[in-house]
Amino acid sequence: MSYGSRSGYGNSGGFNRGFSPKPVETGKEYDVQITETSRKGDGIARVQGFVIFVKNGQVGQSVKVKITQVGERFATAEVV
Repeated sequence: MSYGSRSGYGNSGGFNRGFSPKPVETGKEYDVQITETSRKGDGIARVQGFVIFVKNGQVGQSVKVKITQVGERFATAEVV
């Protein structure tokens, strides 16, 4: 059975895209810089390019955050 050309399997972005290790883990704390604001008003920070939405974060803040959830493309966190 060949999986390489079947639609619906994997991502068109390449192999192992969904299985790459994330640079953050749920429950751990990180020092971040809030650089942007999301459409919902949360702060946006990045760890090794991975997006983190920070509840009540303000642009320009350097804060310690605790990761509350990690998804495929982004994580959510709260200021500690």
